[in-house]
Amino acid sequence: MKVLVIDIGGHNVKLLATGQKRPRKIPSGRAFTPQDLVARVPEAVGSWPFEAISIGYPGPVLGGRPAAEPRNLGSGWLGFDFAQAFGTPVKVVNDAAMQAWGSYAGGRMLFLGLGTGLGMALILDGLLHPLEASHLPYKKGLTYEEVLGEAGLLSQGKKRWREEVRCVIKLFREAFQVDYLMIGGGNRKLLKSLPPYARMGDNSFAFLGGFRLWEETERVLAEGPQPAADSVNIPPTSPSGEAARHSPPPGDASSPSE
Repeated sequence: MKVLVIDIGGHNVKLLATGQKRPRKIPSGRAFTPQDLVARVPEAVGSWPFEAISIGYPGPVLGGRPAAEPRNLGSGWLGFDFAQAFGTPVKVVNDAAMQAWGSYAGGRMLFLGLGTGLGMALILDGLLHPLEASHLPYKKGLTYEEVLGEAGLLSQGKKRWREEVRCVIKLFREAFQVDYLMIGGGNRKLLKSLPPYARMGDNSFAFLGGFRLWEETERVLAEGPQPAADSVNIPPTSPSGEAARHSPPPGDASSPSE
């Protein structure tokens, strides 16, 4: 099946179809609506063939439709019927969950997406659980997202922000009892190192996650969690050979949380 993956972010919408090597972008922003998306996708994808669509949405999703308005886009997303609007089968998931699904290499994994906001998803032995824990209170009256998201980065500076990221990684590993954490999002590149139980993700995994949504649900990766890379200078390891077939080279796409 040929799938078009649409990754909706606060700054850009990224698109990639099965068999294509380079993603394309549509500018988004605080006035961007679902009607804008539907109107601009055909021109952006051009002659790319596809039979189904996967959408990574920056907010909670219930019943295959947005369950709340996004914080960094325009309005009109709540309950929007993408399948009807595009006239093709569509699967909609939280954007962090889509990248997490593409990053997954077996076992118990927690995904953290460091971008405009803070995306989170949990995968337990092949079962995907989108999370909205980033909006829970963390410290000094601020939420996890307000501390680790883009606003927190700008207000604290890189050094303090990195310390907070490491603190939350340790806290969440203990709280969720996972084998490893995958760190994604555009701001992951600002980290200098990671604990041994954390891995540096890659933005192309969001597209891989979108392609995987249309695979048979009983298919689970055979390999277990991969060893963590302790430095951001070590290139991220693809969780599967599928990435080479479906996804762009590392670094070509931006975070789903951007």
